[in-house]
Amino acid sequence: MKDYDELLKYYELHETIGTGGFAKVKLACHILTGEMVAIKIMDKNTLGSDLPRIKTEIEALKNLRHQHICQLYHVLETANKIFMVLEENLLFDEYHKLKLIDFGLCAKPKGNKDYHLQTCCGSLAYAAPELIQGKSYLGSEADVWSMGILLYVLMCGFLPFDDDNVMALYKKIMRGKYDVPKWLSPSSILLLQQMLQVDPKKRISMKNLLNHPWI
Repeated sequence: MKDYDELLKYYELHETIGTGGFAKVKLACHILTGEMVAIKIMDKNTLGSDLPRIKTEIEALKNLRHQHICQLYHVLETANKIFMVLEENLLFDEYHKLKLIDFGLCAKPKGNKDYHLQTCCGSLAYAAPELIQGKSYLGSEADVWSMGILLYVLMCGFLPFDDDNVMALYKKIMRGKYDVPKWLSPSSILLLQQMLQVDPKKRISMKNLLNHPWI
């Protein structure tokens, strides 16, 4: 329990609310303020080669402040453990607003917004064509595609490109053809078409997406 000594100066640990391959998440209470938080507890020995990925996630969360991103309050590191103290680990808040919580597979550009990335990460079903081809890519362009996939799933209830066979899924993504359910509005169909362009240069830009009438 020595690894927990510093943590227990500030937080009272409660029940485990989640477990995964590399971590467990405990509900906790800040001793002075009474605020409830979620603490992600990771064992460095178990993480092994995934430790750099966790460091990337921590750096990303330290630099992000947004109402729809789960806020990182505190990081404690001992010889054997990493503790990430986050706001309560909910995907929906009390107002039914979505929260982003996992940045373990993010890629951070080393230069400006026009810096090309080469990291291949994330779920294949959400990955942009240029990413799965192994090409260098602009993060903003690939993100627009992935957001288009997510938007489709939220509106339709299923993925636009899906297959149990990886190669078949790869071909479907590269083809860029998907079903358009009859309940989608014309404006949402148009937005999906603009976001899910196989050619990243034909894809709607992040700036234009933020100013899109449908959004």
